[in-house]
Amino acid sequence: MTEQPKGGRLARQAAMLCQDPAFRLYLDRRRRHKHGLSESQLPDGTHNQDDARDWLCQACCIESRAELDHNPQAAETFEGIRQRYINWRYRTQPTLPSY
Repeated sequence: MTEQPKGGRLARQAAMLCQDPAFRLYLDRRRRHKHGLSESQLPDGTHNQDDARDWLCQACCIESRAELDHNPQAAETFEGIRQRYINWRYRTQPTLPSY
């Protein structure tokens, strides 16, 4: 039986990111833009925490967020995702709905 790696700082950051309603809104709007969908086809509030975790793991090519602290390529991908989200949040802050 192989032992799963324990998560550290990056795994905690990723977990908090997936819990953030604004990050999940970012995922909704990102998917709409990427696939040319209307808001009625993919409304705001569609992504939940599990969806965000699954999307993040797929984007980083990992099975668990704990791997972010042990896989340099996944960590780099995560940092890029996090930075794009921060940039989006900065640009849209005045128009984001409050939860």
